[in-house]
Amino acid sequence: MSRGPRTSPPGSGVALAFGLSALSSIGLTVVYAFGGQPQLEGLLLGVALGGLAVGLVRWAQDLMPGGGYVEQRDTEMGGTLQSDAAVRLFERGEEEVQRRSFLGKALGAALGALGLAALFPIRSLGSAPGTSLVVTPWADGIRAVTIDGEPVRPEELAIGGVLTVFPDGHPDAADAQTLLIHLSPGTYRPVTSDREGWAPEDFVAFSKVCTHAGCPVGLYQPADHRLFCPCHQSIFDVLEAAAPIAGPATRPLPQLPLRIDTEGYIAAGGDYSEPIGPGYWSRPRA
Repeated sequence: MSRGPRTSPPGSGVALAFGLSALSSIGLTVVYAFGGQPQLEGLLLGVALGGLAVGLVRWAQDLMPGGGYVEQRDTEMGGTLQSDAAVRLFERGEEEVQRRSFLGKALGAALGALGLAALFPIRSLGSAPGTSLVVTPWADGIRAVTIDGEPVRPEELAIGGVLTVFPDGHPDAADAQTLLIHLSPGTYRPVTSDREGWAPEDFVAFSKVCTHAGCPVGLYQPADHRLFCPCHQSIFDVLEAAAPIAGPATRPLPQLPLRIDTEGYIAAGGDYSEPIGPGYWSRPRA
């Protein structure tokens, strides 16, 4: 069966596919840079990869040799007809080289755009989160509020009680969730001199994010002043600045300095004493 007449130059479908792939990769980069939208990112990535695949398949079908060819060798050289044929062959070859050079550049553009788009997600998966775990919404004077946004007064939490609080205005900040604990009078022991004023009216506060794997530390045993992480059974001693005494955690829970503001509400005296979360974030790189 013979093929029908071509309606477009050879390689036009290849160039179109590579061009669509490059534009999709650029679109993916823009969408990710402006905050991201998972469904749209997935669609653009699919088009980018699909364009590359279609372009390479069309290249193989339309532009690559399809098999072995046998040509009879002339016994006589020279002649006008042979000279004209040779010229036409050279001209056709020159056009083919130019076409393939253009398509090679189109392929390079598509691959380059896809590589650029991949840099942003790869960077997000890196082991260094920058300052995102060093600085939280807590700051000097920011009130501690419940998940409902209600500020907390000292008399609202009984001795031995524990309450999960957030910085005012950020009740959904996962990195700032904090365990507020009311200790018995005289039991607080600052581990360093600079922490002496961090427990007004016997209230202490520690990050709720476990320093082993980032699970929420949610169990408090007031009789022993111990905090428990239910994920991997790490145990922290509240009277020793939440130092780990059992389990896989190797770093204390960061402590949040507290103070009572002028209206009698519990507020932060600053941000956490150190970065929150798993200890491997702060390990030096090899």
